[in-house]
Amino acid sequence: MTVRAFFEAASVESDQSPYDVIHLKIFYPAKMSGNHLEKAEGIVPVNPEQAPFPVVIFFNGVNCDAQLYQWLAVKLAERGLVVVLFNWIAQNIPGVTSLTPGVDIAKWQPKTYGTAPTASALPTLLAKLEALQQQGILAGMLDLQRIILGGHSAGGRVAIENAHPNFFPQVIASFAYGAHTAGAVMSGYEPGTILALPDSLPMLLMGGTCDGVITNSSDRYGITAGDATTPVIRTFREAIAGGRNDSYLLLLEGANHFSMVDNFDSTTARPFLDFPPTQSPENIRLLMANIIGLFIDTYVRQKSEASHELQQLLNTTNPLIHSWERK
Repeated sequence: MTVRAFFEAASVESDQSPYDVIHLKIFYPAKMSGNHLEKAEGIVPVNPEQAPFPVVIFFNGVNCDAQLYQWLAVKLAERGLVVVLFNWIAQNIPGVTSLTPGVDIAKWQPKTYGTAPTASALPTLLAKLEALQQQGILAGMLDLQRIILGGHSAGGRVAIENAHPNFFPQVIASFAYGAHTAGAVMSGYEPGTILALPDSLPMLLMGGTCDGVITNSSDRYGITAGDATTPVIRTFREAIAGGRNDSYLLLLEGANHFSMVDNFDSTTARPFLDFPPTQSPENIRLLMANIIGLFIDTYVRQKSEASHELQQLLNTTNPLIHSWERK
């Protein structure tokens, strides 16, 4: 399937200039037509075969450019999804300017966590999608009652903790890589605290056995240092009760913290904390994309054959799959 993308910008009403603009890149299934607009401006029509399209909103890791996740956006758009990547340069922490997934730090504090959304970018992104549904190339093509939140690292945490029907009723599933919900000791949490998740929607939580960023950040949370997977495993086992068999934990053998990005950028974020991957990064990404796609096809698009394929993939001996759980 042909995949195309276009750019948009959206103003964040709650922020002041110059930190009040989010830049979006929106990927969609396309179909070459040869019409004048296509030739003159490069605007390729939508392929309507699987419309209306569920929408994936992907939250980047801190100081990780959205372009690093284009590989995943393309793979998911090839499956018949619309995918939103975005860059927002802002100061979530006063005085510290960064590429941010959009986090309301105040809502991570012990007295406020769980009472309000932590995703400060999400209301703006949802409003932009509403506008795109009314006018432009995607008009009438979006299923805005089937929105999936995904993310990497801090963006992954934003995705899974804001997949909450009371906050955003149009969100119906979430996925994350290299994320957990351990509470920071400096925020006032007791060492080793794992914060609860909404636990009401399908969730896919993934981690890597060579995640050096999680390993080398353990002291922030009072968690035993030297373990790449403990915070991720504890998040799955303690932050949700499960019971619906639609929540998954997948640990990827040999994957590190930045296995989810392509065209790795060593000049930003914290790659110096990471461990080298011990498996092919390309093979890890291909497996990730396949599992994420099958998860969405199973629990968002209700495709019975996808459910069977997902279970078969997870149960087949694969050197890239360290372990998995479901509850």
